[in-house]
Amino acid sequence: MVANQNQPKESPFRRLRQKLSPDKAQKRKDNTYDCNTSSTTSSGQLQRVFNYFDENRDGRISATELQRCLKMVGEELSMEDAEAAVESSDINGDGHLDMDEFQKLVEATNDNQEEKKRDLREAFSMYVNDGSTFITPASLKRMLSRLGDSSSVDDCKAMIRAFDLNGDGVLSFDEFAIMMH
Repeated sequence: MVANQNQPKESPFRRLRQKLSPDKAQKRKDNTYDCNTSSTTSSGQLQRVFNYFDENRDGRISATELQRCLKMVGEELSMEDAEAAVESSDINGDGHLDMDEFQKLVEATNDNQEEKKRDLREAFSMYVNDGSTFITPASLKRMLSRLGDSSSVDDCKAMIRAFDLNGDGVLSFDEFAIMMH
């Protein structure tokens, strides 16, 4: 269970594509699943996701349909956010997402998550000592003092302990990512 907490949060659209994939069991079994490995496969999976979201089968996804389907995969999305997501990708101005607009929304979501992960990696690298792959109490103290905080090494140990999922006394990138969320 702890291993799942160490994993970066995955896009709800990607989880839904995985859920709807007809051969998901085999791909999970051999651990090589990637929605972006084949444009044909990805397009087919995205079409299945689109069809799943399009509850009334009118060829368009409304903000209500978007909100309901994301809730089914464990994502909370307010109606205001659902409307904003539709509005931001609604090229033809009809208040709904057709397949092309939905694809652009999914791609933008994936790009945004990659950007967030890059930003997190950059922030993480500021806290680690050269050559290290972990945040130690000493490296945390060093960075905090650069930021004007005068925490002791013991204080830094306590901060790390709060998010140190495997109990090794340091923070890995995954533990840091969890802490930042």
